[in-house]
Amino acid sequence: MTVPQRTVVLGTLGFGTIVDEETSFRLLDHFVENGGTVLDTANNYAFWLDGATGDESEAVIGRWLASRKARDRVVISTKVGARPTVPGAGLEAAEGLSEKAVRAGVEGSLRRLGTDHVDVYWTHIEDRSVPLAETVETLADLVTSGKAGAVGASNHAVWRVERARALAGDGPRYAHLQYRYSYLQPRFDVPLLSSAHVHVTSELLDYVRSEGDLRLWVYSPILSGGLTRDDVEIGAAYDHPGTPKRLAALRAVAEETGATVNQVALSWLLDHEARILPLVGVSKVAQLDEALGALDVTLTAEQRRTLDEAAL
Repeated sequence: MTVPQRTVVLGTLGFGTIVDEETSFRLLDHFVENGGTVLDTANNYAFWLDGATGDESEAVIGRWLASRKARDRVVISTKVGARPTVPGAGLEAAEGLSEKAVRAGVEGSLRRLGTDHVDVYWTHIEDRSVPLAETVETLADLVTSGKAGAVGASNHAVWRVERARALAGDGPRYAHLQYRYSYLQPRFDVPLLSSAHVHVTSELLDYVRSEGDLRLWVYSPILSGGLTRDDVEIGAAYDHPGTPKRLAALRAVAEETGATVNQVALSWLLDHEARILPLVGVSKVAQLDEALGALDVTLTAEQRRTLDEAAL
């Protein structure tokens, strides 16, 4: 299957760990029954939790695919590069992006997912210890051999993406990018809560707009509920005068449309000129319904202007 032009992506980071298997199956069923098609996972979700290995999310999806015979109904997106090679270690022991690591990574993912191919295969983090050409050539081979439908880069410097695409020449090259992004904008002189996250910049947006074959996927689009919940910490990077103004704009537009604040924030991304695909992680059916409901929200030109001009 191909990635739709306008859709909400279901993030499955917590499946098999934070979200138990029964609930994960229920969410996957509901997602597909309501028109969802794109699932995003990785070969290391969620290794940092006590008792987890990183197998959990892919393994749960694999069991669901087998149980429901649903492989031809979904787009599967998974990642390589950030799985620790030492139990209990962190990203300092990540597998990286050598030819050996990428080939071993895809075989592990295919085995856990119970499929012979993934639709989008991502390099999860950078690995500057490996020649970029080695990674690019290995990824291209995965596409030509049919193990990956397309490849993408997550959390990479823009110049590294451009260099990789240039090295690929006329062969398979990065066609998807995945970064952190939401309607609220952080200060760039203050670290995000997760040091592994790389936030969308104006340069990245300009790059995506100028390259017709690039799709931008964004995670944390509603900041894990932080747009509406006082008990969710969004971090010091968002503690600046622009945040209250943007939240006020979201609430004003939500009141006008009858949509929720989260739906307005997702709609703003869905109809962004950069053709953004928001990736939403959920643990309850109600959260999933709210996210999918954003597809039915259409902002007027005036409402988009209200949002775009907030805190300028």
